[in-house]
Amino acid sequence: MRQAQWIRIGALATVAAVVAGGCGREVRPEPPPPTTGPSTAAVEFAEQLEQRIKVDALMAHLTKFQEIADAHGGNRALGTPGYDASVDYVVNTLRDKGFDVETPEFEVRLPYADEPSLAVDGATISAKPLEFTIGTPPDGVRGPLVPARVEDSPGCTADDYDGLPISGAVVLVDRGSCPFGQKQAVAADRGAVALIVANNVDGDEMDGTLGETTDVKIPVISVTKETGERLRAAPGETSIKLHAGVRVEKTRNVIAQTKTGSTADVVMIGAHLDSVPEGPGIDDNGSGAAAVLETALQLGSTPQLNYAVRFGFWGAEETGLLGSENYVKSLDIEALKDISLYINVDMIASPNPGYFTIDGDQSGPPDPRMPVPRVPEGSAGIERTLVAALKKAGKPPADINFEGRSDYSTFTQAGIPAGGLFTGAEEKMTREQAELWGGHADEPFDPNYHQASDDIENISRTALEINARTLAYAVGIYSQDQSGRNGIPIRDDRTRHELAS
Repeated sequence: MRQAQWIRIGALATVAAVVAGGCGREVRPEPPPPTTGPSTAAVEFAEQLEQRIKVDALMAHLTKFQEIADAHGGNRALGTPGYDASVDYVVNTLRDKGFDVETPEFEVRLPYADEPSLAVDGATISAKPLEFTIGTPPDGVRGPLVPARVEDSPGCTADDYDGLPISGAVVLVDRGSCPFGQKQAVAADRGAVALIVANNVDGDEMDGTLGETTDVKIPVISVTKETGERLRAAPGETSIKLHAGVRVEKTRNVIAQTKTGSTADVVMIGAHLDSVPEGPGIDDNGSGAAAVLETALQLGSTPQLNYAVRFGFWGAEETGLLGSENYVKSLDIEALKDISLYINVDMIASPNPGYFTIDGDQSGPPDPRMPVPRVPEGSAGIERTLVAALKKAGKPPADINFEGRSDYSTFTQAGIPAGGLFTGAEEKMTREQAELWGGHADEPFDPNYHQASDDIENISRTALEINARTLAYAVGIYSQDQSGRNGIPIRDDRTRHELAS
C-alpha cells in the first residue's frame, strides 16, 4: 500500500513538473510524522514516581546494609549470615508495604583449592589448580611424569595415549582443542593418578576451569608453557599435594510484584543483593538494591498500572550471576514472554561516578575484544528512555557494551529486551569524561571496588539519587505505556528462548 502510494505521488509530481515547463525540481512526498513517544499520562505518572525517590530514603537502606555487614563479619556475601540478614531486611520491608514476596532457594556449587604442592625429582614447581578440581589424599599422589604426545588434539581421545605407560602416572598434556574436563576424563580412564595441563601460549598465565557439572575423577593442575616445555624435556618422579574440592551452598533470590497491571506484559527491574567476601558491598551492589527497593516502596503494591512491575533481588551474582541465571532458567516460554523488559542496576553510586547506560541501540563502536552481543528487540528504546532521563538530570550518559558482567546477561540470552545503569568500577575516568560529568580524571570510578572500603563513607549521594530516579522514571513510563518509538514488541511478537537448566 505504501509503495503504491509513493509511486502515485511521484508520478503526479512529475506531471506537475512537466506542466510547469520541465525545469522544476521533483516534488517529494512529505515524510511521515515521527513515531510518538509515551502518552502524556505515562509521562506524568513517571515524573511523579521519580520525584518521590528521595536520597535520604536511599541512604537509609544503605545504612541498614552497612549495619548488617558490620554485625556479620564485614560482608554480605553468599553463604554468610550477612547475606541472609540482607534478604530478611528486603523481604520484611516489602511485606510491610503490602507486597507478596517469594524467596526461591537454589544451590550453588563453589570450588575451593589451596596452592598445590608440585615436585618433580625433588624440585619444587609453581602450579595452579583448575577450578572444580578434586584434591589429593592427605599424603598426596605420586608417580612418573608421562608427557602426552604433542599433536593437534593433545590428550582429547584415548588413543592419544596408546603405547604410553599411563597407568599410575602423572600425565603432562598441552592445553588446547578440547575442554579440560575431557582431557582429565580420558587420562583418568587410562589410569592416570593426576593431570598437569601446560599452557599453550607464552606468559605467566595458569588458569582454567573443568566446568561446574564435570565429573572430575583425578586432581588437575596447570603450569605455564615454559614450565611445561621444561618438564617435557626432563620428566621425572612427580608428587602432588592439593587440598581442593567443591562445596554446596544454598541461597535465595527475592521476588515481589505489584498486584495490579497486566501480568502478560510485566516490567521487571533487578539488582544483585550479595557482596563479595572482602567487604560490605555498599556501592556494589547495595546501591542498586536500594534503588530497586525504594522504587517498589514508592510505587506500592496496588498502584493504578496498565502493566505489572516485578522486582528481583539476586543472590550469588558475585560468584557468576547465578541468582538471576537460576531465575531465568526456571521460566518456560510463556513465562518468559510475560516479561516485556528487564532493567538492571549495578553499582550506581560510585564515588567518582560516570553515568553509563547499557548500549541497547548499539550506537557505540564495536569492541573487537568482545564477542558480538545479543541485543533483543526493544533494548534500543529502553536505552533511549534511560538516556532521556539522565540528560534531563544534567548527566548525558556514555555507552557500555552488553559485556555480560551483570545480571541482565541471562535475560538477554533468553530474548528479553534489557537496559541498565552503571557508574563505573575499577576503570579510570578519562579527561573527556571528567569534563562531561565533573569527576576526577585518571582516577578509578570506584577505587574501593571489591574491597573492604566499599562502605557507606565511599559512595556518591548525587549519583545514587540521579540513577535511582532514572530507574523510577523508566518504571513509571513502561508500567503505563509500552508503545511508541521507545516501546516493546507486543506479546505475540516476542521471541524468547527457554534456557537449559
